[in-house]
Amino acid sequence: MKVDLNSDLGEAAGHDDEILSLVSSANIACGFHAGNPASIINSIRAAKEKGVAVGAHPSLDDRKNFGRIEMQVSAAEVYAVVVYQVGAFNALCAAAGVHMNHVKPHGALYNMAVRNRELSNVIARGVFAIDRRAILFAPAGTELFGAAQELGLAAAAEVFADRNYNSDGSLVSRTKPEALLHDPAEAAERVLRMLREGKIRAVDGSDISVRAETICLHGDTPGAVEFVRTLRARLEKEEIEILAPQRE
Repeated sequence: MKVDLNSDLGEAAGHDDEILSLVSSANIACGFHAGNPASIINSIRAAKEKGVAVGAHPSLDDRKNFGRIEMQVSAAEVYAVVVYQVGAFNALCAAAGVHMNHVKPHGALYNMAVRNRELSNVIARGVFAIDRRAILFAPAGTELFGAAQELGLAAAAEVFADRNYNSDGSLVSRTKPEALLHDPAEAAERVLRMLREGKIRAVDGSDISVRAETICLHGDTPGAVEFVRTLRARLEKEEIEILAPQRE
């Protein structure tokens, strides 16, 4: 069994180097919710040194709210901001001598896209326009995952190790106190169940089906390093290979 560990980095959280030693994929902020050209290329180079695959982490244009507040935006606007960020990120990757391996929308853009096929279609088309071999990270069975498949863009099924789930498979809103998990050991056990059984316990006590090919641990949450370290150690103990998804 193998799985990817990804983390959102380049967000000035202060411990990117430690997390890069533990993950296999880095989703790097593209400047709209966090970061700037210098931080982006520095993050790409740091990931390259650690042998970590790099991906663009594009956001709504909302630095004030860290890209985590849903906004009224048109499909045309979403296409433009995705192409702008992914295109710039891809150019910085080329300058650093690495391939952009994947793209993962950030925050509110991600949450909106998993429900909205129109937004998902333009995100997938935007990624495809820049690099049709890039992998789109998205939850299996969502509009975003389906849009990638329909276009012929590779997709990796993503789950979250440090977030709680609603019974419909969506993430519990960050406005609610139960949004985040706080026990790294509990998170690791939940991930093992996702991998072995394809199940996770929702906040209402029901079991929901999930598909786990890449596991996200947010780089800006309290105790992020300990979460990643605990999960990696648990996976290695179970002889699960940690490996980034491969471009075709």
